[in-house]
Amino acid sequence: MGSRILFITGTDTGVGKTVLTSLLARHLRECGAAVAALKPICSGGRADARALYSSQDGVLTLDEINPWHFRAPLAPLLAARREHRCVKPADVLAHLRNMARRFDAVVVEGAGGLLSPLGENLNARDLIIALSAVPIIVCPNRLGVVNHALLTIEALPRVIARRAPLVLMSPRRPDLASRTNPRLLAGILGPERVHEFPWLSVAGASEQALANIRVRHVLGALPAG
Repeated sequence: MGSRILFITGTDTGVGKTVLTSLLARHLRECGAAVAALKPICSGGRADARALYSSQDGVLTLDEINPWHFRAPLAPLLAARREHRCVKPADVLAHLRNMARRFDAVVVEGAGGLLSPLGENLNARDLIIALSAVPIIVCPNRLGVVNHALLTIEALPRVIARRAPLVLMSPRRPDLASRTNPRLLAGILGPERVHEFPWLSVAGASEQALANIRVRHVLGALPAG
């Protein structure tokens, strides 16, 4: 089951996780897989979860995609406490494992960065480890991203970090940092692990970028379309 779960995490909030999750799930469906895209926990509104719902043609309800949601724009742990609620790791894992039994592949979007508190004694790293999921690390391609990306990878267990692709989300207007970051990171991590995702106004480029992440190889053989 673990090899069929992709976990979209990131270096921060607002870095492009929802965009990548939606497009990656669509890409896998076009490869012939039955795919669920989930954002199990969110705070500050359900816009991300609604975006995933809209991208899945009614395969899942909004509450299946996003069972735990809180109003305050805070880390989910704090937002839940303000509502006198508690996100229990066992409940989250049970929901994700149930989805993994129903679908060929599950793409899970985290909330905030890798170590952002999602619930009591729970963060994205905990879920990745418990599910044996493949993490995909999303980060904005701008000045400072090299440090943020490497710190995020360093926070993962080594055996998991070795297979984690890094996706740099391109800015609308590239600058010197965004043009040189990919080569520097590729030199550190290996070129096969570093991927540039284009600004979405570039027609057709997103499909090629998704193919280059080699998600079929990560997930194993998918059903023929």
